[in-house]
Amino acid sequence: MHSLSRSCQLSINFNLAFWDSETLKLINAVKGSSLSVVNPTLLPFSNLPQLSLDILYSGMYTSNCKVIEEVGQVPRKTTPSFVTEIPLIVNSVDNRELEARFHAGQQLLNAVLGEAMIRMELVRNSKFYLQAKQLKGDNNKAQRKKLFEEARKLHRFSDYELQSFAALTAKKSKWIEDKLDAQVIQKLGTRAFKAVEKVLFGKAKRIRFKAFDRFKSVEGKTNKQGLRWTLRQTKRAETIGKKSDYSNKIKCSEYVFSWVGLELKPMIDWFDPIVAHGLNSPIKYCRLVWRRLNGKKRWFLQLINEGLPYQKPKNYITEGLVGLDLNISNIAFVADNKAGLLPFADKVPTFEKEIKGTQRRMQRTQRMHNPDNYEPDFEKKVGNKTVVKKGKVRKGKKVWNNSKNYLKLRRKKADLERRKASYAKSQNRGLVNELLRHGNNFKTENVSVKGWHRRYGKAISAKSPGFFQSELTRKAESAGGQLVKFSTKKTALSQTHLDGSRIKKSLSQRIHEDVTGIRMHRDIFSAYLSRFVHDDLLLIEDAATQYPATEPLLVEGWEEYRKAAIKVGESEIRNSHVSLERLSTEGLSTNKLVGSATSQIVNKDDKLEVMPEPASL
Repeated sequence: MHSLSRSCQLSINFNLAFWDSETLKLINAVKGSSLSVVNPTLLPFSNLPQLSLDILYSGMYTSNCKVIEEVGQVPRKTTPSFVTEIPLIVNSVDNRELEARFHAGQQLLNAVLGEAMIRMELVRNSKFYLQAKQLKGDNNKAQRKKLFEEARKLHRFSDYELQSFAALTAKKSKWIEDKLDAQVIQKLGTRAFKAVEKVLFGKAKRIRFKAFDRFKSVEGKTNKQGLRWTLRQTKRAETIGKKSDYSNKIKCSEYVFSWVGLELKPMIDWFDPIVAHGLNSPIKYCRLVWRRLNGKKRWFLQLINEGLPYQKPKNYITEGLVGLDLNISNIAFVADNKAGLLPFADKVPTFEKEIKGTQRRMQRTQRMHNPDNYEPDFEKKVGNKTVVKKGKVRKGKKVWNNSKNYLKLRRKKADLERRKASYAKSQNRGLVNELLRHGNNFKTENVSVKGWHRRYGKAISAKSPGFFQSELTRKAESAGGQLVKFSTKKTALSQTHLDGSRIKKSLSQRIHEDVTGIRMHRDIFSAYLSRFVHDDLLLIEDAATQYPATEPLLVEGWEEYRKAAIKVGESEIRNSHVSLERLSTEGLSTNKLVGSATSQIVNKDDKLEVMPEPASL
């Protein structure tokens, strides 16, 4: 039927039902190939699956056939995307229907996850996979890849195969097929495949089957069927009131979200420029999600738009280099024209008192309704007193009886945690936007936030420096820059002096007193040095040469941080109802409160700490 020369690998993406004479002439005219095609009208439609090729030859187009030059696979076209979220108006009847559909999706996803895990284990134990694991070195990459592909093909472990399994499972279970459309079913298969593939690649330890409360989203593939966002045009009467009132001759636009017979109306803020930008942008596909806000389930539609997100005028981006130094509660930065020390998640409520009180009530409720799951209480002598201690949870398998009051308290605690995380994310996103105003290329030490979490768990939970790093990386790349991380051990910025020497200092020593006589805040000085790190090598000579010209910026940034810290310290003192006389007896004088020539007060991890001022102030 057809043949291809090795010198020119071609692939043709076509539909035989739409072939014409021009297409046949174009294919046969391709240089370097010996492709011959018979008259398509003589071919039975049963041969269509066998004849579908997937290769193209460059620069030539027809109405029904595109041919491009390519060696190997044709890369998939990707375009930038952003998300526009719109709340939906859902009554009790629609809510029950949506919950039923999400329950069907949850059951189908878990079924596909179980099947994917079985196929993954078969792939791991196959002879092709074991042979590929034994091959080492760069010379065997092609052979290893081929063996891995053979192992996957043998046990049908691929995205397409799991989509087919999901469709077959939904068809056998009649109620799932009635509740979900084909695109959602296929996307659930893809979702299961990607989750299990992470386990196969070692990027995850295990998969988690979804409970109903944890299955929170479904999505489609296009906006043409299944989950759809449509615009309906409805005309009002030509005139309302006086005939001369031409302003009432308007055409109304009504947006509707539809999903297999279910139609929901959105709540649109027409004066929000972000929403307006999303509605005016092309839509790739839709995603339906739910969240529990203030104890109630709320439904939202996410439009996956094509293009770039709306950028507020105040969030402009400047090209330039910015050196960073991260710690637990704040970040120091030194840009070309600005330096400073900014706090993570500034003025974010932690709801610590409310969360602790809710946890104690949950614990009492659990002990009351599940006494067999706990060891008996015991007496323990503490000093001169004998106190009763609560028994620990028994080991082994247990069955918990969760009362309605316990479930209500659990939802309340989850809502408090959600609000705290939402506040922290909002503030840290604003901090990222502030840094992007001074530059789009960042350099910082490769610090371990996980290590910080083991030691400073509560502070990390409140400040979220890990989220700040991931958000900064994403937005810097979107702005045409990048976030470069370098080794902490090789550079040792906090110990380095401008003459190249390294002198260790304790973590509590927040002032860097250089051997050359310079005195600067420790974090700001480290951020300055990070600007001169290239490939894990600190160019200390360049840093020493440019320091005199940059020092005024650093001093200005330190002074701004000092003034802000004094205000925070004074407000903390007022809120704690502690008199100045009592503070002075404990070693903190009134002069220190207003900022003398030797010290200042900063608020660090909810504690007041005394820190020297800049030498030039």
